[in-house]
Amino acid sequence: MPESVVDAGAEEVYAAAMARSARLYELLSERFRPSQASYAVALAYRIRYAMQFNAREAMHLLELRTSPQGHPEYRKVCQQMHRLIGEQAGHGAIAALMGYVDQADYEHQGLERLAGERRAALRRGEEPDSLRPMPQG
Repeated sequence: MPESVVDAGAEEVYAAAMARSARLYELLSERFRPSQASYAVALAYRIRYAMQFNAREAMHLLELRTSPQGHPEYRKVCQQMHRLIGEQAGHGAIAALMGYVDQADYEHQGLERLAGERRAALRRGEEPDSLRPMPQG
């Protein structure tokens, strides 16, 4: 269960939604192939899969998904992928070339997208100060 759900006190609602999604998958997989029924599964499910990249593809994905605007869960996975490319896979030179992979931890700030939203507000002619962070607590 994601920490943000626990922090919001929504564990029961989250668990119920995941159970409904699982049940829908079961019902659909009786009539359709599992590959088709899987489109009905909630995106919050953590599904194991394998990905293969060449160096250019890995660089693009990791640099994009580790940016401050990236989703915190994607950022964690991509930061770990970058580390493993250099350490476990033994491609230290390739990992070193990925100069824009951001290893910073933005999770506890909760304001990852705020700067981008303020720029978008300016482009729309709105006052960016109207985009204030919600109070924590």
